[in-house]
Amino acid sequence: MVKLIALTPCAGLLPITHGRVELTEVLPERLISVAPYAGKSKPTSAKLKEQVGAGLSAVNRRAGAVTWFGHGTWLVAGAVALDGLAAVTDQSDAGAVVALSGAGAEDVLARLVPVDLRAQVFKTNHVAKTMLGHMSVTITRTGAHAFEIMVMRSMAQTLVHDLDVAMRGVAAR
Repeated sequence: MVKLIALTPCAGLLPITHGRVELTEVLPERLISVAPYAGKSKPTSAKLKEQVGAGLSAVNRRAGAVTWFGHGTWLVAGAVALDGLAAVTDQSDAGAVVALSGAGAEDVLARLVPVDLRAQVFKTNHVAKTMLGHMSVTITRTGAHAFEIMVMRSMAQTLVHDLDVAMRGVAAR
């Protein structure tokens, strides 16, 4: 009988360090997409605040465990119960999340992303839905020299490859 073994999206690919920049895998315990029903944003936000400590974040922002995910949708790290308030979908296995950190992380992303991610413009907890190479990604600044990048699970290897190449280029300067 075949024994199946669960693997993370970036299993065997990470961590990678080049120069002062490190790329690691982030393994959220649970990711839930939340899309409030019409007219239910305020009660949904209040219920989320009770359950995970933060309500619906502003557009292009993260607030605690709640990250804006585009067009009336938020991604929540943690279990939620929002019956009658929002469409709720478990996305835990759908994405790959990596952390890019260290002095030079902005330079790495500048080679791949058509968005100004400099700290004076893109501050901690800012979120961008954008392209990284040819992939649709969600990027969140998590610190002075730190970002989380999320892609669909099927793009994990391509994401790691593209970031690895850019990291090598920045380290070689």
